[in-house]
Amino acid sequence: MMKQRKALWLVVLNSLLLAIPALAQNKKYSLSADEAVAIAFKKITEIRNLQLDSVIQFQKNKEITGSALPQVNGTVSSSHYYGIPVTVLPDFLSPSIYNVLNKEGVKDGSGNTIQVPSSFGTFPAQFGVPWTASAGFTVSQLLFQPDVFVGLKARSTSMKYVSGNIQVMKDSIKSNVYRSYYAVLIGEKRLAFLKDGVKRLEKLLYDQEVMYKNGFIERLDLDKTQVSLNNLRTTEMQVENGVSLGYAALKFAVGIAQKDTLVLVDTLSSSTVKKDILSYEAFQYGDRPEYRLLSSVKTLQELDLERNKLQFIPTISAFWSYNKNAQRQQFDFFNKGDWFTTNLVGINMSVPIWSSGQRIARINQSKFSLDKTNNSIDQLKQAIDLQQEVAKAQLVNALGSLDIQERNLELAERVYNTTKKKYEQGLGSSFELLQIEQSLEDAQSNYFQSLYDAVVAKVGLLKSIGKL
Repeated sequence: MMKQRKALWLVVLNSLLLAIPALAQNKKYSLSADEAVAIAFKKITEIRNLQLDSVIQFQKNKEITGSALPQVNGTVSSSHYYGIPVTVLPDFLSPSIYNVLNKEGVKDGSGNTIQVPSSFGTFPAQFGVPWTASAGFTVSQLLFQPDVFVGLKARSTSMKYVSGNIQVMKDSIKSNVYRSYYAVLIGEKRLAFLKDGVKRLEKLLYDQEVMYKNGFIERLDLDKTQVSLNNLRTTEMQVENGVSLGYAALKFAVGIAQKDTLVLVDTLSSSTVKKDILSYEAFQYGDRPEYRLLSSVKTLQELDLERNKLQFIPTISAFWSYNKNAQRQQFDFFNKGDWFTTNLVGINMSVPIWSSGQRIARINQSKFSLDKTNNSIDQLKQAIDLQQEVAKAQLVNALGSLDIQERNLELAERVYNTTKKKYEQGLGSSFELLQIEQSLEDAQSNYFQSLYDAVVAKVGLLKSIGKL
């Protein structure tokens, strides 16, 4: 029996140990640039918080709508007097008695007719019973109130404002993801070229070692090649570390864990950069989310100004109140007994008369805030115009530089291949080959830098015209 238990525990333990790696397994993402953006929209905290703001604003709008609809409130209460309140009343009984006695000619003990005194004083009296109870409800309907009236008009604009905030943040996130994504792609392509260069130099160094052993070249040629190879390996290591950091930055921009695996499926070349370059001749300021956001702010401030102007108008509401009341000597409200009904319908009107200038001050504040927003809109238009001019110039320069560096790379590769053949045929020196190798590396580096500059310039142009 004990052996069977031990065997059972071993099976369970092995199952748990096998399950742990599966539970701890990292996720793997194979993403295009657009897919990376889509994931970022779902995972980035700023977007998620702004989406929650949208839900919160929707609930606020429902609250405003509810305040314009009928309100029903019910009340139930019961109270007990340990001491019934005492009320001091004037003596209203004695004057009547004295008047009757005087009228009938009644004599006092001295034989004089009873006269009515000038003052009779007061006496204490208790009214009510120890136990009271009431139950009822009130239905009220707001007919007009400036805050609610303007709030109802502002519901759609407030939702546009929240959506505008989300779109501005999305544009920023999209720009960051694109820059990070293509930076990694370009880094990987450059790293591949560097690895090819290392292999070329390793092959050259191997061939030179054979030639040196056979006495065809000097030791100095070997040392020069070794130095070039060491430098290239250092550059390869730096670029490789840069690619690793680029992946880390991209994961952060997308919102995925650093331990997850990320594979980029897009390709990048000069032709893809030049593809679908949009013209901004038909651009409208409304294409920019920042402009739409400020326009929503302006509309909300106009409504706020209207709200403050309406503060001079009375607030009107209607109500209906229905109550049942009972009084008892004992707590026996659930037994037989009378319950007295109060049924009331009415209208309330609150008329603003004098606020010592507070309402006028609020109106002026709203006007000045609206003026500030108009100034901000004008400034934004100027900034957008400048951004477009700069983005256009940067893209033209970047594409021109990309074309030149692409031709330089082709020439450098052609020169290298020709020089390498001459060297292999004994018609060139190793020093010349190393110089050409360095020129090829420089051409590759310049090409990839110009390719990245072109990508960044294209992203900047698309963002400036609201087409990102």
